[in-house]
Amino acid sequence: MSDTIRMVDYFYVMVPDRPGEAARILGRLKEAGVNLLSFTAFPTSGGQSQIDLVPEKAEALLKAAKAGGLALSEKKTAFFIQGKDRPGAVGETLKKLSDAMVNVHAANACCGASGGFGFILWVKPQHHAAAAKALGI
Repeated sequence: MSDTIRMVDYFYVMVPDRPGEAARILGRLKEAGVNLLSFTAFPTSGGQSQIDLVPEKAEALLKAAKAGGLALSEKKTAFFIQGKDRPGAVGETLKKLSDAMVNVHAANACCGASGGFGFILWVKPQHHAAAAKALGI
């Protein structure tokens, strides 16, 4: 079975870097029935954290954010890869991008209990077309 590779929309929200902020955001999204493909959070500067939200359906996230008073960023794009876990799965994708001279700005991957893996990666907007071509989408 080959990997599924697709471009996805994502948004981020900035929150104070303190306990409970991510739980608060995710709780609101759960109540609104928003399913996320990926969630990443990390501290930035000035006592803030950035929470990246990759929704299964962007319109559902936008509606929930508006109703819940969440100040989302403008829509951004990332690449989302899913497949059967195996040695070198992530490296295969990174090699394709490297061979195409596409620099990966950030990435995050993990495997699941059922033998699959998920991998999200970000390239700068000016490299989206080259990355998509290198990844065969």
